[in-house]
Amino acid sequence: MEYSLEEKIGQMVMSGFAGYELHENTTVFKAIKKYHLGNVWLTDSPAKEGNIKSADQLKTLIDGLNTMSGLPLLVAIDAEGGRVIRLKEEYGFPATFSAERIGRMDNPKQTFAEAQKIAILLRSLGININLAPVVDLAINPHNPSLANKERCFSDQPEIVYKHARAVIEAHHTQGVLCCLKHFPGHGSTAEDSHLGFVDASKTWSRTELEPYIRLLKDSLVDAIIPAHILINQMEPVHPATLSGNIINGLLRAEMGYDGLVISDDLLMGAIRQNYSQTEAIELAVNAGVDILLYSKMEQDGVNIAIEAIKKLKYLCEKGRIPSERIEQSFRRILRLKRRVNQKLLL
Repeated sequence: MEYSLEEKIGQMVMSGFAGYELHENTTVFKAIKKYHLGNVWLTDSPAKEGNIKSADQLKTLIDGLNTMSGLPLLVAIDAEGGRVIRLKEEYGFPATFSAERIGRMDNPKQTFAEAQKIAILLRSLGININLAPVVDLAINPHNPSLANKERCFSDQPEIVYKHARAVIEAHHTQGVLCCLKHFPGHGSTAEDSHLGFVDASKTWSRTELEPYIRLLKDSLVDAIIPAHILINQMEPVHPATLSGNIINGLLRAEMGYDGLVISDDLLMGAIRQNYSQTEAIELAVNAGVDILLYSKMEQDGVNIAIEAIKKLKYLCEKGRIPSERIEQSFRRILRLKRRVNQKLLL
C-alpha cells in the first residue's frame, strides 16, 4: 500500500492532548484527521491537561480516537506501577506495586502476575503500548526522578533484567507493547532532566547497558526511549536523545537494535531550554529517533504537534532530513503497529 509523505511524517509524532471527551473542534481531532498524527500519549496530570477520569470515560475517548485515524494509533501511557501510573486509585483503578518494591521482593513469578494485571487493564481500555519498564540501575539512591520515586528495580543489572523480562512477557500475553527507558542509563545521575540539562559523564558506566543487552538478546525489545543526558565519552555536545553517536552508533550499530526509538518528552527542560523545536527535530531524527514525543499538544497558543509535523516536512523537503530516514522510521512504526493490529497491511 502506498502512503503520502504527509502520512508518513504524521506517524513520526506522538502527542499528549487536553480533554476527557472528543469533539470535532478539539485539537487532537484536527491533528489526526488533517495532519495524520499517528500516536497519542495519555496522562492524568492537570499540569499537562489530562485525559483520565474513569475507566468508562477513558475507553470511550480511546474508541473515539481510533475511529478517526486511517492507520491504527499507538495509544501510549506511563503505567510503570507505584507512584508512576496514570491509572490511579482515585479514578477507580486498582493499586499497583512500584518497581522498587518488586525488586526487593525479587520474585519473577510475582512480578509477572502484577505486570499482567496492568497489561489486562491496558488492553481492556484500548491502550496498546506501555512506556515501561524502567531499566535504569538505581546506582544513585537519591536520583530525584528515578530512585527517589521508586521507579528502579535495583542497582544490580541481573535483578533489573529478570524483572524487566517478566514485565515485558506479561504484557505480551495481552498483546500490549512495552518501551524500555532511559537509554543508555539515567540511574547514576543526581539531576532531573525534566528541569534542565543533565551531565552524566562522570557517573555513567557501561554496566548500565547490561539490561538492554540481555533483553535484546532475548528478542524482547519493542521500543526504547533514550535519556536527555550528556555522556562526554560518547557525545561531547548533545544529550543522548539528539546524539547519532549514541542512537545510531551505540544502540543500532554496536548493539544491533533495529527497532523503534521514541524520544522522551521534547518539552522537558533539558531540551526546551537548549534547542529550538526545529533544531531538536532535525537532530533527533537524524540521530535515529523514529517517533517524537510531546507531552502537550498546545502551548502558548501554538499547536506543538501540528507544528512538529510541518517542521518535519519542511526539513525533509529541504534535504536536512534525508527521505531515507523518513522511510526507515515509517517502516519501523508500521512493523510495530502490525503487531497490535493484524489487519494492518504493510
